[in-house]
Amino acid sequence: MPSRLVVLVSGAGTNLQALLEAAEDPSYGAQVVAVGADRDDIEGLARAEKAGVPTFVRKVGDFTSRGHWDITLTDTVAAFEPDLVVLAGFMKLVGPEFLGRFTGRVVNTHPALCPAFPGTSGPADALAYGVKVTGATLFVVDEGVDTGPIIAQATVPVEDTDDVESLHDRIKVAERSMLVETVGRLAREGFTITDRKVRIG
Repeated sequence: MPSRLVVLVSGAGTNLQALLEAAEDPSYGAQVVAVGADRDDIEGLARAEKAGVPTFVRKVGDFTSRGHWDITLTDTVAAFEPDLVVLAGFMKLVGPEFLGRFTGRVVNTHPALCPAFPGTSGPADALAYGVKVTGATLFVVDEGVDTGPIIAQATVPVEDTDDVESLHDRIKVAERSMLVETVGRLAREGFTITDRKVRIG
């Protein structure tokens, strides 16, 4: 049986689209069984609906507290029995309830080579610092911000002519390819985490 993926999105869903297309091949080893979002009327949800994948929306503002939102999101995702939860441009930090229920099975990407330049402005920070190489990181989500065990990284050279947009665009291409390839491997081969070291297979 293919591994079951629940993908959480907040925007256009280009990484989601790449996963949906990869999963059309039975040899990929994974299928997207649900797509969740933290807002309505986004392209990511439309992509899922077009592919016939169930969707749900859980907006933080609809709940009495962030903790209540986290519990409800956790229960909603758990109902789909995921083997892996992929945060694909999901712009909310999941909480302790979520991470406790899916320990070691939540993955996210970051547009920099962790542990460098965490947070929401990785490409801009890399450009401002003057690094010659940056890239993208796929990691297992923990309680910190972009601090979890690293699964895979892809490098992107920084060109002298780059601005933030051009650099980020190239990082996104590398990020998408890395995400699709690595999620497939995680699904087909399995993985272990020991002392922050992630080993696939």
